[in-house]
Amino acid sequence: MSPAAATMPAPAVLKADATIGILGGGQLGRMLALAAARLGFRCHVFSPSPDSPAFDVVHRVTCADYTDTEALDRFAGDVDVVTYEFENVPAETATFLAARIPVLPDPKILATTQDRLAEKTFVAGLGIATAAFADVGEAAALKSAMGRIGRPAVLKTRRFGYDGKGQALIKNGSDPQAVWREVGGQPCILEAFVPFEREVSVIAARGHDGAVECFDVTENEHRDHILKISRVPAAISQAAERQAREIAQTIAQAFGYVGVLAVEMFVLRDGRLLVNEIAPRVHNSGHWTLDGVSVSQFEQHIRAVAGWPLGKPIRHGRVEMINLIGNEVEDYRRWLDVPGAAVHLYGKAAVRPGRKMGHITRVFAD
Repeated sequence: MSPAAATMPAPAVLKADATIGILGGGQLGRMLALAAARLGFRCHVFSPSPDSPAFDVVHRVTCADYTDTEALDRFAGDVDVVTYEFENVPAETATFLAARIPVLPDPKILATTQDRLAEKTFVAGLGIATAAFADVGEAAALKSAMGRIGRPAVLKTRRFGYDGKGQALIKNGSDPQAVWREVGGQPCILEAFVPFEREVSVIAARGHDGAVECFDVTENEHRDHILKISRVPAAISQAAERQAREIAQTIAQAFGYVGVLAVEMFVLRDGRLLVNEIAPRVHNSGHWTLDGVSVSQFEQHIRAVAGWPLGKPIRHGRVEMINLIGNEVEDYRRWLDVPGAAVHLYGKAAVRPGRKMGHITRVFAD
């Protein structure tokens, strides 16, 4: 049974003056709220962080812990549907709200994608290729898992890892126990190292009615495990492009998904695709859609959770997205008069190394 098999009935189509609740107040929540406002919706953001950048642009805010049931009750009473901006919102929070108000995507999907082992098992069960993987629930299981997977391999925590956090490479000569300690000695998944040629992603939207729209495949360049540049179209064959879209659509349909999700994939030298991760939300590699296509990933997500028809994405040209990371944001002015460039700043007060502070999109005529 798929994680969404026992989901609640689809909520009614929302009117344009409805209120959409967003769990999480980061830049993704901010951009979702801005897209919602353009369509006439109000947004109420729930976040435990008082300096959440999404707070600056919304109708109402609740600043409380995700475990505060009284605050969650009040929040549920003020909104017509709830969605979330990132997958580290506790699944228990989403489930608590789902008993009171429609929550989209379904909290069961959130629980699956929060656990790398559950996610990989789900994808493999659909007949979609991934890197070889093994469950490493305790230190004693690591040696036998390495015997099955081989070296090099990557040990990843099952939960709460992103931008390279919670993972370590195991090479020939590595001390397995030292690597286990490096990732915090918590339940992990061991994955075979993939000698990929490039990394790509597909941003897909699925509506209440089961209709799916995929954006063009995006090629992603990471630096220090953080996405730095996305380029569209990706430098892959038409066959690989079709396969990538089909993979994303298969996953969205199997989940019974409503909203936008991202599927990250490795492209091997022989053109084969392996799914790396699923993000049950709008995604950094889809930021190019804000200026490079007729309908952005953020608008698609709002349309989907509101029960509106999805837009048909029409790309305006060749597009590039550049993340402004850490103190790179201080140089944003140099982009203001670059033809075809759009500056997006997230309103974050504190500049820290590795923190995403904004991004630039550049649109070039094909």
